[in-house]
Amino acid sequence: MSRLLGILAFLPLAGRAPLYARLIWALLLDDRVPASRKAILAGAFGYVLLGRDLIPDDVPLLGGLDDLVVVAIAVDLFLDGVDEDVLAEKLVLMGIPRSAYEEDVTRIRRMLPGPVRRTIRRIPGALEVAGQAVGQANLGPRIRSLFERGSAWEPEAGDMEESPA
Repeated sequence: MSRLLGILAFLPLAGRAPLYARLIWALLLDDRVPASRKAILAGAFGYVLLGRDLIPDDVPLLGGLDDLVVVAIAVDLFLDGVDEDVLAEKLVLMGIPRSAYEEDVTRIRRMLPGPVRRTIRRIPGALEVAGQAVGQANLGPRIRSLFERGSAWEPEAGDMEESPA
C-alpha cells in the first residue's frame, strides 16, 4: 500500500515530463556526459520497446508498472552520473529551478526500496569495467570488422600461436 501511495506522489512529475525529456535529450547530446550513463538509458529504452517484461503488460495496474520502474531507475542512474556543472548548465538552459529538480529526483528515489537502489547503483561501475575490458582486449576493432565484412570472425595473424605440425 505504501508503494502505491509512493507512486501517486510520482504523478506531479507527469506534468513536467516533457521538460525533463528535453533536459535528458540535451544531456544525451552533450559529449561531457559519460557513455556508460548513456548506455543505461539505451538499455531501459530497449527494455520498454522489446515487450519482454518482468510483469506482463496484460496484468492490470502492475503490467505497466515495471516499465515505469525501469525507466525511473535508468533516469536516476543517468542523472546521477552527470557532472554537476554540466547539469547546472542544462537546468538553467531548460528553465528548471534547481530546488524543483532536487525535489523531483528525491521523489523518484523514494519510489525504490533501499536494497534495490544500492544494487542498481553498481551498474554504471560494472559497465565501465566491461568497457575497459573490451578496450584492453582490443575487441572493438575485431567486432567492427566482423560487421563490416559480414562474415565469421577469423583470427588475425599473431592472435593464435601456430601449432607444431
